[in-house]
Amino acid sequence: MKTSTLRAVDRLVGVPACAMLTLHRRIAGRAPSGSVERILFVKLAEQGSTVLAEAAMREAIARVGRERVYFLVFAENRFILDVMGLVPAGNVVTIDSSSIPAVVSSTLSALRRLRALGIDAAIDMEFFARSSAILAYMSGAARRVGLHAYEGAGPWRGDLMTHRVNYNPYIHAADFFRLLVAALDQPAGRFPAYGDTPPAAGGGPADPRPPARADVEAIRGLLREWTGGDRVPPIVLLNANSSDLVPLRRWDEARYLELARRLLEARPGLHVAFTGRPDEAEGAERLARQVGSPRCASFAGRTTLGQLLALYALSQVLVTNDSGPAHFATLTPIDVVTLFGPETPALFGARTPRNHVLWAGLACSPCVNAFNNRLSACRDNLCMQRIAVDDVLAATLAAFDARGTADRTPDPDAAQREIQ
Repeated sequence: MKTSTLRAVDRLVGVPACAMLTLHRRIAGRAPSGSVERILFVKLAEQGSTVLAEAAMREAIARVGRERVYFLVFAENRFILDVMGLVPAGNVVTIDSSSIPAVVSSTLSALRRLRALGIDAAIDMEFFARSSAILAYMSGAARRVGLHAYEGAGPWRGDLMTHRVNYNPYIHAADFFRLLVAALDQPAGRFPAYGDTPPAAGGGPADPRPPARADVEAIRGLLREWTGGDRVPPIVLLNANSSDLVPLRRWDEARYLELARRLLEARPGLHVAFTGRPDEAEGAERLARQVGSPRCASFAGRTTLGQLLALYALSQVLVTNDSGPAHFATLTPIDVVTLFGPETPALFGARTPRNHVLWAGLACSPCVNAFNNRLSACRDNLCMQRIAVDDVLAATLAAFDARGTADRTPDPDAAQREIQ
């Protein structure tokens, strides 16, 4: 389903459901008890944020062991969890969001499984979504950590958490996710007061994950079709679109077109490729044709997600707006030039020295946040328009030149290691 549909369901169904379950909780009146032996993370969508939660997941693993950490996610978004390798594949519980009947059926199946597992603690990492709060409550977990609206600070989603954390918009998302895990040690009745200080800045991916051998070979085959040779050329990737979640994040296609042409002109040995989802393939192909160079191609819609990460690993630089690919790419050795506009890198910037942020920092930016469900009245994204092609070109060439053009082919055999 489209993001707009999921939001409508979350609002129309979620509000009365949260109200009824809140009444149930107050009547039942069960206080948290017992030790925490099994932890469930709930993060249905926006799996770029899941990459930011790596440190939080590692801290949960340190508490209860890898085999006792679980994750609830939409089926189409589980891929990044499999790549990260922190949560065992069998511990990833999925919900099919392809249609409303599929959502209902798969949600009931997921809840039956979670209750059978005996989950002790559920950590809701969604920002004020009602559906995730409902799922955390119905998982059977005695301890439930998540955001609470309090005095109207965010969308109302009932009183379903035992540990009701107040959202702090001055703490980076990676650190805030870690605070949600640490909240398990706090007395449930103390919140919104939270006695811990924010953790020291951190939370970036521990190490790049080598792609699977089959994915590397598939990408090498596409590159041979493009270049006519076995040598992998130096490549800059352009992700020219964003999801329908926050359309304001888009940087104009004409600027990507100009950027591609100027990159090819500035570095004669450089190749440029556009990436994107299958539904973006037509637009990406059109841009590649308009560039008018045999050194420019489009791979949008031509790769699986695993192959896309292999393409990242074989390339030098990715240019993208603030979206999932900016975070997925941090799991590979590629440098990323990330364009921020309606959101702020202070909260959502990838924490790796390979991430190079451009942000105009206008007075009206950021305008989408957890408090407004990432919706904005703005229809004129000046924050993205103010990011000039000259600035993106300079940042991209600087990152490219700093790496050199040596062959950086990953070792696929290393992908077989077990992540402890």
